[in-house]
Amino acid sequence: MFSREEFDDWKIRMHAHLAAQDDDMWDVITDGPMRILKANTAVAITDGERHRIEKPREEWTAEDKRKANLENVAKDILYKTLEKITFSKIKMCRTTKEICEILIQLCEGNEQTKENKFSVAVQKFDNIKMKTRVSMTEYDERVSGIINELNALGKVY
Repeated sequence: MFSREEFDDWKIRMHAHLAAQDDDMWDVITDGPMRILKANTAVAITDGERHRIEKPREEWTAEDKRKANLENVAKDILYKTLEKITFSKIKMCRTTKEICEILIQLCEGNEQTKENKFSVAVQKFDNIKMKTRVSMTEYDERVSGIINELNALGKVY
C-alpha cells in the first residue's frame, strides 16, 4: 500500500504517463469514461446549444472508437502499476475514476486517520535528533522526509 507521499508521487508520474499516451487520458481518470455523443436533431436548439444524446455504436467513427477505448487503456496502465494487495482492493471497480477514488481513500484515509498521521508526523519532527555516526546527508534526508510528510498532510514547514 502507498504512503501518502508515495501516492502523491505515483499520481504525478501517472498523470504524466497517461497524458503522454493521449491528451484526453487524464480526463478519463478524473471524469470517468468518455461518452460518445451526437447532436439530437429531434430537439430544437435552445440557448444556442444543441441537445446531445448517446451515439449508437454502429455510428461510431474510428475517432469515437479510439476515445471510447481510452478507459480500457487507462485501466490497463493502472493495473500494471499496482501491487497485488492494492490491486485486490480495486479490482471490482468498473471505471478508472472509481479506481482513483478508492486509491485516494486508501491512501488519505478518513479525517480521523489524517489527524492521527499528522500528530505522528509532528511528533517525529519535534523529536528528531541527529544520531551518532550518521552523516549530515542522511540526517538531512530524514528531516526532509518528515517535512515532505507534513507538507502532504497540509502543514508547511
